[in-house]
Amino acid sequence: MENHNPPQLGNQLCFPLYVIAKEITGLYRPFLDELDITYPQYLVMMVLWEKDGLTVNQIGEKLYLDSGTLTPLLKRLEAKGILIRKRKKEDERVVEIFLQQSGKDLQQKACQIPAKMQEKLNLSSEDLLELKETVQKILNKIQK
Repeated sequence: MENHNPPQLGNQLCFPLYVIAKEITGLYRPFLDELDITYPQYLVMMVLWEKDGLTVNQIGEKLYLDSGTLTPLLKRLEAKGILIRKRKKEDERVVEIFLQQSGKDLQQKACQIPAKMQEKLNLSSEDLLELKETVQKILNKIQK
């Protein structure tokens, strides 16, 4: 059965997801300003704190970003002295990313951010976990 009514903003799933992503990213801004990094740079840093020495493509896969988006971001982090980009000797088309000491030092400062965000959102750990699991379930269905 077809519905010929125009879509209404209040009935859409995409709109509240879009707004919450934008608003939460904005809530991160003051904490990330203290580290002198942007939210996308923070995402890259979290990936590298988990495993240093990844290739640009590996980072892109984890963050759902293509190399055209990721490369300028990595260049800015390199200009700040946070990381270094090195071409593999075996295949110069492949660029590996390594944290500099200042990038490793940022990890300690960033450890406080999740707790500060939870406090700012005023949600319990259980609520946050439930929300994350629901969003992850949707993401998994989209990726199939």
